[in-house]
Amino acid sequence: MTSISASARIHPSSVIEDGAVIGENVTIGPFCYVGPKVVLGEGTELFPHAIVTGRTTIGRHGKIFSNAVIGGDPQSIHHTGEETTLVIGDHCTMREGVTINCGTVEGGGKTVVGSNNLFLANSHIAHDCQLGSHIILSNNVMLAGHVKIDDRAILGGGCAVHQFTRIGRQAFIGGLSACSYDLIPYGMLNGNPGLLGGLNVVGMTRAGIDRATIHRVRKAYKALFDEEGAIREKAAAIREEFADCKEAMEVLDFIAVESDRALSSPFRGKS
Repeated sequence: MTSISASARIHPSSVIEDGAVIGENVTIGPFCYVGPKVVLGEGTELFPHAIVTGRTTIGRHGKIFSNAVIGGDPQSIHHTGEETTLVIGDHCTMREGVTINCGTVEGGGKTVVGSNNLFLANSHIAHDCQLGSHIILSNNVMLAGHVKIDDRAILGGGCAVHQFTRIGRQAFIGGLSACSYDLIPYGMLNGNPGLLGGLNVVGMTRAGIDRATIHRVRKAYKALFDEEGAIREKAAAIREEFADCKEAMEVLDFIAVESDRALSSPFRGKS
């Protein structure tokens, strides 16, 4: 049975399927579609021609702009119609033409997006992606399936991320780059193939990380990438030296995790 709050404002040209849950102060503009298993949180706004479908939950004060399709079936040849989900947190903005797919059974059945994210026009989040909060995807960013992005990462326009890739907290990927391997927290990646080009010092400074800490993280970075040897072995060897620096340890912990992808470096993929 459909549950529509008395304070919701719904244009008469829009279709709200039986079973949808429409929260307080939701606004749905002309020619929108809301599927029967959708939950729209308080204050969420759908602009004309927005579509929310699938078993999708949108948190509070989301904004879904024209021609976005949120909660569509996964684009996977293995998907045969099983019921999977998409969960999006609070205060997320999905601009024109954004597409976000539900998960697959093989990938755990759930695509998850945190809060306070900004997804610019025509960006795509594929099945089973796991995104944190305060993330920016610029126009035409393409995330393949099973990508994991930690908080405050920024992806430049037109960049593409390979399936199963991890992107660490506050990393930065330049426009039109190809990210084929895991990117460490605070790392900067540019080019095709994408090469690790140092630390996102501007982003770290804007986040309030002091200069002394940035120097410590830079020292760890140089120990990892400026000398010969296996990166994971070097990361294990310097843990004690940087145990007093939370940000450096975040990088080392990221490297220590078993992953389906290798690590981005200044050299990997360079001819």
